[in-house]
Amino acid sequence: MHSPTTLPELRSAVVGRWSSLSIELRPTEDRAGRGVIEPTYLTRDFTYRPDDTFVGIIRMFGDDYGHVPLLEFEFAGELRWGGAHPIAEGAFSVDYILNETFAVTPLNAPAAEMLNQVPAPGVEPFEANQRQDILGRAFPLFAIEEGQIVTDYDLLYLRDDMLFFGAKHVDGTPFDRPERRPHQLQVPLVRGS
Repeated sequence: MHSPTTLPELRSAVVGRWSSLSIELRPTEDRAGRGVIEPTYLTRDFTYRPDDTFVGIIRMFGDDYGHVPLLEFEFAGELRWGGAHPIAEGAFSVDYILNETFAVTPLNAPAAEMLNQVPAPGVEPFEANQRQDILGRAFPLFAIEEGQIVTDYDLLYLRDDMLFFGAKHVDGTPFDRPERRPHQLQVPLVRGS
């Protein structure tokens, strides 16, 4: 099976839907600023469109088998492709610009209560299973300022029909600046239906 080695090949090959094989474990920087790294259990579902835009859905769970759904994040926007990434031949830097949608859905009442512990100006109180788009709004829990367009600085690599993103940093810090772009590969996604 051919794995793309050029950016045009990769851009074409990623078009479609990609999903997690199972629940994934990821280190996450604690939002309370205590410096504690917390385990996060999640699934990812990404759809890449031919016009270099994307939709991503991350669903977080309270357990490592995915029996306790907590939160769902839906985000969409533009892809800004960069140069070759040194992790592997055919890997390229890509920036995810969340300028179309950034929605949060608590999947149960305790998750809604947790989100409501840090009020956000202009954001209605969260309720279980009620989606709210926070695009362009201040959201202190995620350190997002009013009017800010969130960008993740990542990488993509496709091999044997498995799509790899960059691995999260072991200290849980986000990919929120170019200098924090990842250097390793994460658990791959597989083609979805």
